[in-house]
Amino acid sequence: MILLQYPTHTLAQDFEIDARTGFIPPIIPISRLPSQWEAWECALDDLKATRLQLGSKSNLSVEDTSASEAWRARIRELPILSIAEMQKSEALLRRGHQVLAWILHTYIHSLPLSSPIRIPPPVTIPLFEICNLLDLPPVHVLSDEVHYNWTFKAGCMDVLPTTQNICSQLTFTGTKDEEEFQLATTRIELRGSEALSLMINILNEGPSMTPSHLASLLHKISAVINDLTQLLLGVRQGCDPEVFYHDVRPWFGGQTAERAWVFEGLEDPGELKKPTELSGTSAGQSPLIHALDVFLGVNSFSGLHGISGTQSNAVAEVLDKVPTFLERMRSYMPLAHRAFLRHISANPRPLRSLVMDSEDAEAIEAYNTAVRALNGFRDAHIRIVTLYILGPARRAQKQKEIIGGPSEGVKGTGGTDLATFLKGVRDLTANTVIPAEKK
Repeated sequence: MILLQYPTHTLAQDFEIDARTGFIPPIIPISRLPSQWEAWECALDDLKATRLQLGSKSNLSVEDTSASEAWRARIRELPILSIAEMQKSEALLRRGHQVLAWILHTYIHSLPLSSPIRIPPPVTIPLFEICNLLDLPPVHVLSDEVHYNWTFKAGCMDVLPTTQNICSQLTFTGTKDEEEFQLATTRIELRGSEALSLMINILNEGPSMTPSHLASLLHKISAVINDLTQLLLGVRQGCDPEVFYHDVRPWFGGQTAERAWVFEGLEDPGELKKPTELSGTSAGQSPLIHALDVFLGVNSFSGLHGISGTQSNAVAEVLDKVPTFLERMRSYMPLAHRAFLRHISANPRPLRSLVMDSEDAEAIEAYNTAVRALNGFRDAHIRIVTLYILGPARRAQKQKEIIGGPSEGVKGTGGTDLATFLKGVRDLTANTVIPAEKK
């Protein structure tokens, strides 16, 4: 792997950031475990062949129910496989986490809503052992879905992944809608590699950089963020909102207060960590977006409190939640990516302070342009969430009310009150702009 060169940042070897692909590994992730774990891969093969249905669906056929029950019975009968040999390779551990998380979520979300959730020992024990080594929770995470879930399109002779030449290895539904939703995030992470390189350049040079050069690099970051926005909006070309909301999104869901997950086989867990929470897969687990937030000084991890300007009610409500939620989402990221975020968070000369101290109009305007670009990305995210989640959720809620069902708020897969949280983060980003009196 070719790492970014950080002359003054000694943790470079720990970050697993490639100068060409960012947080996405530059080589194809393992697509199948060696033979000693073939039973897990065969369980995935069964899923690809049968495509089990969500247990929450109201119109399941007898055949659907029987296929689901038969697959879960086979999972319960699996041997408890040792991961001793897997410990020699982090790539194997990642594939092990991915495969078992896919099995876990399929097992849980194919269950009828009336059934208790009890995950059998053949899944629980090796998954917890892997999670203990990777310091990840026993749940499907964004890196399972995005960073380690790509391969090249058939016939592709390229040596590096790009926004155009990749496809997905695993999906829950086998639909192009789900694959396109996955790839939208993968493309964003790939395009963001240039922003990461620019960020590192600025961090390395710091106060020695001329305001004019700083402004030039910030404008380049703005251009990358604008591209990220277009990639995000591009998901509309291949993913139908109703298919995503009803058929794809439920598979990502984590533990809820109403239905606890019981992991069997952990009566004496020893060194294995029992999870305190199990959020579903969330865009809040994207290391790239966290990095942009921290670098530009949007969230409290960069020491930004009491920013000037009138705060909306959404900002006031979300200010206390952002650090807790984002810190929580970091625990769902690979360790190396967390290390990078901690590193830039600890920068003694945060970018916003550096720009303000320069008192240079060109640098300040370039910084504000970058913040506005990120705010535009947040606006686009709200549009996508409205199209793919809030709109279908409201229509589904109306149908429930017609038949006398309860009224429910819309939660993100990460567990947040979705609309309020996203609007609050968007407004918080807007308030990061350096106001005129500070210029």
